[in-house]
Amino acid sequence: MKMNLKKQFILRFLVGMPIGLLICYFITLFISIGVGDGNFYPVQTELTNLCKSQLNAVIVQTIAGMIYGGMWGGASVIWEVDSWSLTRQTVTHLIVISVTSFPIAYVMRWMPHNIYGILIYCAIFLFIYFGIWLGTYCKIKAQIKQINSRINS
Repeated sequence: MKMNLKKQFILRFLVGMPIGLLICYFITLFISIGVGDGNFYPVQTELTNLCKSQLNAVIVQTIAGMIYGGMWGGASVIWEVDSWSLTRQTVTHLIVISVTSFPIAYVMRWMPHNIYGILIYCAIFLFIYFGIWLGTYCKIKAQIKQINSRINS
């Protein structure tokens, strides 16, 4: 018997938490490499200032990273709601992930805090989701074509 979606969401959320933490670590690693002075910056300086200490900032970032990964993992169940159209799945996933990802990216200082940073962030998300939708649409269309050719032959 297939596990219901709520249970799957919780399970995938829990599995996604350490993955989100790992992603956060790599983000800080890439930022540190980008700074290029040979030091490791576990959090953005602005986040340290906001949290009053580097330790507090790392704790906040750790929790945020776990929520981030958990929501990505949990939201993956949206793709398995067979009664929904591809467009509904894509838009629902986009909304769920955006509502989670944008505030985390903003607070963690992973994006510039100006209108251009926000617009670029949103444009990247929309571009990625359009790519997901288009790729999945083409895959489904090819599968349908293959099924139809088997039926006709």
